[in-house]
Amino acid sequence: MTDIGLDLPLVSPYQLSCGNPEGPVLISYNHMDAPTARAHRDRIAQDGYLPEMLFNRVLDRALEMAGLQRADLYLTHAFHALPETRSGVIPKPSVMESFERITRHEINDRPVIALGQVASECCAAFDVPHRSVPHLSARGMSIEVKARLLAEALYEKTKRAA
Repeated sequence: MTDIGLDLPLVSPYQLSCGNPEGPVLISYNHMDAPTARAHRDRIAQDGYLPEMLFNRVLDRALEMAGLQRADLYLTHAFHALPETRSGVIPKPSVMESFERITRHEINDRPVIALGQVASECCAAFDVPHRSVPHLSARGMSIEVKARLLAEALYEKTKRAA
C-alpha cells in the first residue's frame, strides 16, 4: 500500500466506508491488485473502494437486502498486501502469515463472516468462529444469489449480536 500511496491510518482502505469497530467482521481474500490500485489511487484514498467492481456491487446489494449500510460493518482481508497481477495467486504461507499477524487481531470477539474459501480456511486454521459464504467476486453465481447468501449471514450475525 505504501508503494502506491495508500498507506492510510487504517488496516485497509475499505475501512473508510466499512470500518465499524463494533460491527460484524467480513473477511475477504485481499483488497485488490496493485495495477488496479495504482490506476485508481485517488478514488480509493477517498472512498476506500471502487463501486463498479463486482465485489462491491454484490456487497451493496447484500446490504440493501439486509437493511444495513457499509458503516454498520468492518471489512478486512486475509492478506494485507497487493498482488502484482490481477487475480494473482498469493502463496498460502504468505496469506496465513498475514492473517496471523494482522487479521486475527482485528476481530476482537465480534461475529465473523468469511467471504470465500481462503478466508474460511484462515479462520479455521486460527480457530476463529465464523460463517462462510462464497467470495463476492466468485464466478458461476449471480449477483443476486451471492448477495442473498451474504444478507442472510449478516442478518444472522447482527441479530445474534443485538
